[in-house]
Amino acid sequence: MKAVEKTEIEGAPRPKRGKVRDVYDLGDKLLIVATDRVSAFDVILPDAIAEKGKILTAISLFWFRQTEDIIENHIISTDVADFPAPFNRHRELLEGRSILAKKARVLPVECIVRGYLSGSGWKSYRETGSVCGIKLPAGLKESSKLPEPLFTPSTKAEQGHDENISFEECQKTAGATEARMLKDYSLKIYERARSMALKKGIIIADTKMEFGTLDGRLILIDELLTPDSSRFWSVQGYREGAGQDSFDKQIIRDALISMDWDMRPPAPRLPEEVLLKATARYREILKTLTS
Repeated sequence: MKAVEKTEIEGAPRPKRGKVRDVYDLGDKLLIVATDRVSAFDVILPDAIAEKGKILTAISLFWFRQTEDIIENHIISTDVADFPAPFNRHRELLEGRSILAKKARVLPVECIVRGYLSGSGWKSYRETGSVCGIKLPAGLKESSKLPEPLFTPSTKAEQGHDENISFEECQKTAGATEARMLKDYSLKIYERARSMALKKGIIIADTKMEFGTLDGRLILIDELLTPDSSRFWSVQGYREGAGQDSFDKQIIRDALISMDWDMRPPAPRLPEEVLLKATARYREILKTLTS
């Protein structure tokens, strides 16, 4: 099956192309299309993964439904028949990978919640004993479960790498009231999802969320709890003190780390076996979480 790397729809406004999404501005609404592009370390890779956009959209929709009693989200419809022209004439291209969404003012903060010590959090802990300015107990290991989930925001960079910031810096960036709400909602969503996933044998080690404001209300936007924005580990295979075999983009990150690459464009091509393994893991986590 051929991957959808970008969309070109005759008669539609030119999309804004993000790392993996094409976003069409329809005035008071957005048409968001999840392509099959792959990014890692904030760089778009030359290889796409067929059906990736559909898998991530399905997972996001599952979690949006599971958390809509906590906070409003940006979804208007996922039925192509509800999309305005000319999009409603492109069902074959858009079905399963697109959302007609409310247009919100995006807050310039990535809302990260960590339940386990991994990635940049583990690196920071080894160097300073803290994560985003939050002091942690001594003696923790890689992949240790944290005493309680941490809200560790980061900047939202249009270009280049996001940077971890303290909660105080988050208040300066997003506003004191908004920062407190972001923290509260992020932790509530994570706790709900973590509890549900554990019942299905999956650990959500950490995740990233985005929020916006619409008519004075805070709403949840973008994607939610997907393999591109979260670390998923198997409960059965979990072992404290080492990196974990994961059901997410870590497979791709690990392959890139093993190459002689400086993490700047252009990215190298990935071996076919890495792409096939990533595809299989994406499909497996979709089936496990949503079954």
